[in-house]
Amino acid sequence: MTAMAALKPAHFLWRMDGAVAVIRLNRPDRKNPLTFDSYAELRDTFRGLRDADDVNAVVFLSNGGNFCSGGDVHDIIGPLVAMDMKGLLAFTRMTGDLVKAMLQCGKPIISAIDGIAAGAGAMIATASDLRIATPAAKTAFLFNRVGLAGCDMGACAMLPRIIGQSRAAELLYTGRAMTAQEGETWGYFNKLVAADALEQEALALAHRNASGPTFANGMTKTQLNAEWSMSLDQAIEAEAQAQALCMQTKDFERAYHAFVAKQKPVFEGN
Repeated sequence: MTAMAALKPAHFLWRMDGAVAVIRLNRPDRKNPLTFDSYAELRDTFRGLRDADDVNAVVFLSNGGNFCSGGDVHDIIGPLVAMDMKGLLAFTRMTGDLVKAMLQCGKPIISAIDGIAAGAGAMIATASDLRIATPAAKTAFLFNRVGLAGCDMGACAMLPRIIGQSRAAELLYTGRAMTAQEGETWGYFNKLVAADALEQEALALAHRNASGPTFANGMTKTQLNAEWSMSLDQAIEAEAQAQALCMQTKDFERAYHAFVAKQKPVFEGN
């Protein structure tokens, strides 16, 4: 197992709030765009979280009134125009690897969206387990507007699962922004909160997850992602095996003894 508390990333802000890792992009003057380096460092960080024993949940915050404006026009899009196919494929695979790392990190991820979440920023939010937003949030899968397909970083697989095929198709074909109110109504956002309460609400939700049975939470995350490609019979069997593993944990035993004693269980993640 590894520890992440001492992590000092070069391309985004990082801090620990108890057992919750807090990430925030740090280019608020540009609405927090991503660069080649920040993509790669985020990917590597989420890969490291899989085996981190000091992190039980992750919060991805907005900064300066915006979440993430996607790939930087000058630092990414400009150079991509000049790349050959080999270089382009290496880049698109890297961006997809960030989503894979988020899905496979084993920790619940909560994105707190204020202002713009566009392009890759919208996909970071989509790859999160839970999403909280302010009424000013605008989420745009704007690949179409820059001459690209809507199928980027897993958008065509994940977005329809969250908001439905027809709504996803509209957003991916047009690149228009989904309003916060639409996002809440369609089930993309778990809740809308005032801007001055966004960080507090996201951290409270993260701490609730972090204080739960974290081994079992990791199993839930694994199955939520894996069962989309399973038949119902396969899913039921996979859940039977997953639950049997969870029944071997000390947390399951702790919950039983707490119930008998009419106390609230205190989980330790083992």
